[in-house]
Amino acid sequence: HYPDGGGAYTVAKDNLGTYPSLFAAAALLLDYILTVSVSVSAGVRAITSAFPATYDYRVLMAITAVLLLTWINLRGVRESGTIFALPTYAFVGGVLLVVVIGLVRYTGVFGVPAMVPQVHNVPPQQPVTDLLFIWLVLRAFAAGCTALTGIEAISNGVQAFKPPESKNAAKTMVAMGIIAMSLFVGITFLATHLNILPSEEESVLSQMTRSVAGGGVIYYWVQFFTMMILILAANTGYQDFPRLSSFLAQDGFMPRWMTHRGDRLVYSYGIIVLALLASILILVFRADEIAMLPLYALGVMLSFTLSQSGMVRLMGKIGKLKPGETAHTGVTTIHYEKGWPWKRLLNAVGATTTAVVLGVLIVTKFSEGAWVIVLAVPVLVFFFRSINRHYDNVAESLSTRDLELADVTRPVANVLIVPVADVHRGTLYALQFAKTFSSDVRAVSIITSEEARERLIRRWNRFPEITKGLSLVCIDYEYRDILSPLVEYVEKVGTEEFPDQVVTVVIPEFVPESIGSQFLHNQTANFLRFRLRGHRNVAVIDVPYHIS
Repeated sequence: HYPDGGGAYTVAKDNLGTYPSLFAAAALLLDYILTVSVSVSAGVRAITSAFPATYDYRVLMAITAVLLLTWINLRGVRESGTIFALPTYAFVGGVLLVVVIGLVRYTGVFGVPAMVPQVHNVPPQQPVTDLLFIWLVLRAFAAGCTALTGIEAISNGVQAFKPPESKNAAKTMVAMGIIAMSLFVGITFLATHLNILPSEEESVLSQMTRSVAGGGVIYYWVQFFTMMILILAANTGYQDFPRLSSFLAQDGFMPRWMTHRGDRLVYSYGIIVLALLASILILVFRADEIAMLPLYALGVMLSFTLSQSGMVRLMGKIGKLKPGETAHTGVTTIHYEKGWPWKRLLNAVGATTTAVVLGVLIVTKFSEGAWVIVLAVPVLVFFFRSINRHYDNVAESLSTRDLELADVTRPVANVLIVPVADVHRGTLYALQFAKTFSSDVRAVSIITSEEARERLIRRWNRFPEITKGLSLVCIDYEYRDILSPLVEYVEKVGTEEFPDQVVTVVIPEFVPESIGSQFLHNQTANFLRFRLRGHRNVAVIDVPYHIS
């Protein structure tokens, strides 16, 4: 129904309203950040499991992987490229091979019984009451729902598929579900059968593969491509975070520059912001994906609940149409569909289920870090609304509705003020430029010592063909802050000599050839420009002098 993408944000905006859509967007953006940090950290764990000596370098390795992914995406790598397909096939094939070997060697499913190695000593089981059992099932179900993030990534990136986008996305979702369930059931069965328990230093998959296949080629194959697939899984965040940010920016809820594409036709600013935030998370959590998972699952379930609730509303709109009738909702075009009541019921069940999971996660994971998401989502929504109000206020201020000529017409004073720190080619060029606009040009210099005054006047008098007829105003100031007296002089000229008129300040600056060298110059000009921006009756003209 929404082939242009946007996922939960678009569905909620179209059916539930502004605030639900912003909550969905906040959850999704946090999800994408966590997708990168969790996936990369998990990928690094695969390497540290195979090579324990690298464990202390996991944070450095994870941030390096983030930087590499950032560089690749800024280069504009295609989402469907071979670079993403080959590791996927290699990982799926390797894990399936391990599962098959494990079933043959250890379970006797195919008539080859074998002794089961005790990888860990399992503590004795305690009796569980019915109520506690239900709670444990709900908690396990809620934790396991983190695996559904792949569905979210597909639904939010529909427009990245080849036409017909929605059908190809649906096929991909079915294939993903079959593969994920096969691998999950096989790994879970073997891990349980082998008494494998979670470990901080070694992943469950690494323990299982080592038990089943030993420490040979198959083990390192699985570990390497586990790392590859997890790091490439982070790429979904690099695709969807900038895309969703651009949707929000188009609607006025994020800075407009998030809509800009770079030279490679990618949302460069979104990619850089994502990399920065993901790296901060990796540093804070020391590349421990287990500690980040409670944060991860909460955002997923919130976005699922809102999107499913929106689809319940959409199916209600579809049910009101007559066969053959179409309608436009504001975002998409809908038409009458047979079986819409069943689809609506299915969406309602989905919304209820994910809402229950969300509640369980908040209760069970709150003290483990989920409180961060509970706090961050409304803060982000407030941030979105603040940006939107700012853009609305700016649009209202710039509106030509009920415009009077006096609103955009102000008399301009016949005076130009040129700040002069020294007499050189740049300032002489600016003075010559100013003379073409007015006969009243005032060069203003802040003097901190008598020697500086004498040197300035001596250099000033060396170029009478330019300085003749111009006023040189020297302001004595004992402190090193040259901006305050300069701004005060501009204010004084405006209020005393030219009240209610625009005073023009010409700022000379020189432009070096090297981009890196530009950071070494013109900072005073930048600060002066910033200070003068707050004055309604001051106009600023920049006069660059290019240095070859």
